[in-house]
Amino acid sequence: MARSGKPRSAAGRLRRGFSWLAVLGVVLVLAGLVGLVYAGVATLTSMLLFGWLLLIGGAVGLLHAVQARGTSYFWLGVVVAALNIAAGVVVIRMPHAAAAALTMFAALLFLSAGLFRLVGSLVVRGPQFGWTLLLGAFDLLLGILVLGSWPSSSQYVIGAFFSLALLFDGLGLIATGYGGRRVVGLVDEGSPAKPVQHE
Repeated sequence: MARSGKPRSAAGRLRRGFSWLAVLGVVLVLAGLVGLVYAGVATLTSMLLFGWLLLIGGAVGLLHAVQARGTSYFWLGVVVAALNIAAGVVVIRMPHAAAAALTMFAALLFLSAGLFRLVGSLVVRGPQFGWTLLLGAFDLLLGILVLGSWPSSSQYVIGAFFSLALLFDGLGLIATGYGGRRVVGLVDEGSPAKPVQHE
């Protein structure tokens, strides 16, 4: 009987796996594009998701802390879990205020990163001087734009960042799935066919 079907079936499973990665990537790209169009809805959705993740993470951490009672980890685990639960409740109940706070934090982060890159590139003047200077100027400009229109910018900034993350992650998964299928196909075509064994 022929026994050359096992490598083919393994290659087929790999192709299907990479195909599913590409499909997931397409879904993420579509979600990112929709989120960029409806940035306000994406901001609210991302904040609610963030709040629920904090709440669930705090509950799981509290359960682990209770299981580890009697150890030095117990009180630290309880405090961290309680902070996560409290933060999750606040974010879920006041998503717009949480988005405004996170937008302010992001703007200050962009400003500090831009200033650090600008000053560092001017002082060091390394081989990547121009690129570092450009990135620093971009970060600084983005921070000024976000901070200048705050708090109205909080309605779309977090959603836009979340949507861009989905978009780029989706493009990465599509590239991985497509490239993986090509590699499996090339390896499968280049492998010598096993002779058919007759009983």
